[in-house]
Amino acid sequence: MSTTVTLGAAPLTIEDVVAVARHDARVGIAPAALDRIADSRRMIDELANDSRPHYGVSTGFGALAKVQIAVEKRQQLQRSLIRSHAAGSGPEVEREVVRALMLLRLNTLATGRTGVRPEVALTYAAIINAGITPVVHEYGSLGCSGDLSPLAHCALTLMGEGNVRVDDDAHTPPLAAAEALAAAGIEPLVLAEKEGLALINGTDGMLGTLCLALHDLRHLFVAADLAAAASVEALTGTDAVFAAELHEIRPHPGQAVSAANIAAILEHSDLTGKPRKGEFTRVQDAYSLRCTPQVHGAARDTADHAARVAETELRSAIDNPVVLPDGRVESNGNFHGAPVAYVLDFLAIAVADLASISERRTDRFLDVARNHGLPPFLAADPGLDSGLMIAQYTAAGIVSELKRLAAPASVDSIPSSAMQEDHVSMGWHAGRKLRRAIDGFSRVIAIELLTSTRALDFRLAANEGTPSPATTAVHQLFRTRISAPDTDGFLSPDIASAHELVVTGQAVAAAERGLGARLG
Repeated sequence: MSTTVTLGAAPLTIEDVVAVARHDARVGIAPAALDRIADSRRMIDELANDSRPHYGVSTGFGALAKVQIAVEKRQQLQRSLIRSHAAGSGPEVEREVVRALMLLRLNTLATGRTGVRPEVALTYAAIINAGITPVVHEYGSLGCSGDLSPLAHCALTLMGEGNVRVDDDAHTPPLAAAEALAAAGIEPLVLAEKEGLALINGTDGMLGTLCLALHDLRHLFVAADLAAAASVEALTGTDAVFAAELHEIRPHPGQAVSAANIAAILEHSDLTGKPRKGEFTRVQDAYSLRCTPQVHGAARDTADHAARVAETELRSAIDNPVVLPDGRVESNGNFHGAPVAYVLDFLAIAVADLASISERRTDRFLDVARNHGLPPFLAADPGLDSGLMIAQYTAAGIVSELKRLAAPASVDSIPSSAMQEDHVSMGWHAGRKLRRAIDGFSRVIAIELLTSTRALDFRLAANEGTPSPATTAVHQLFRTRISAPDTDGFLSPDIASAHELVVTGQAVAAAERGLGARLG
């Protein structure tokens, strides 16, 4: 990808973060931003040369802020800070998350509020552009003062220390940072006053995770609407409840979008129970069908709130202390991750609920008392075959885990640093569990579509009606990868194929081709 994301000229967007994190877009720094960085560095140099203590410049850190450090020991102070804070443990964090947090730390450096030298920002950009990814570990951050440990592992790389990866092959051992920098022609840095602190004091890990999650959810919400619509149709439910006028009287924005998507997908279907004059049709469907726009819409609105928080953070300077335009260097609490941690937790709740209602729709297909004429468990030969019985178990197991992951991390503060940091956000952990939750959610949606397309085979075989153009296109797509109902076979590969069609966007794209229009 040849796109270049330029920092310091305009606020970053979520799309910018995704471009760098996932698609290796290059990073540049605007000339005006480099000028601001140089100006703020001159202020730090002035403070470093006076006799008064200044936090992060001539003192220790955290609970050791009262210890003044001699001039000749300040480079060692920065090295010690980075080495001691690079205390991560556990599995490696995904490459895209590390690249996102590096971009966001560089974005704060580009504000000219941190007091680093221009060469620090330029070296950071060079490392990102060289595809060098520091090894960051799952555990270590409390989300205050920001994501200290993950960012410290990245700062080690600037110093030519620690371990890195130069590709995304997790099966190869990491390289020494010094070796990777040498191969890329990048000179390691010796950090000066304030620079170590500026490299680690931010909410970048949790914010990067939020940006990636919002990008993914934007697509998965549409896939969830598609899955719900396909289930309503294959269960011969009514589409009357998705009429726009019903949602205008409860005007939540996300609800209207979800209802419009489902109504569009179901248009021209002969399988849905449309009200017809002189005929009895089903008056009400179960909540998991009828209330889909209300549930899916609430998740959309939650994500919109989270996106507003992310957009604010993307135009923020997160550091402590910060260099103000009038030359003051002031301590502050902007590194606290609460705003990001809360919305990460909100999204985990929404994701768990969307997966829960999806699994309930899946379960209806398998029960002859509720599936309106379909065979038990959608088995080709019930009794001899089990059909999709255990696919529903898989969805149910995932949903159970998602409910546990929905327990908020942001209320679980644990004091640290000799009670100096006595209230922390746990935003990093909120982000880690949200990533797992989104993965599970996508699998539950895939199982629902696997189920509804299989049910549609039985409806078509019985000549019960013609499905909508959108669901017909999705059904045809699934049949290119997954066979029609027959004697039971190895089911796991079918679930994997369905999941791939969901997460790559192929299922939604097929529905849109059938519609001849984009879904909201």
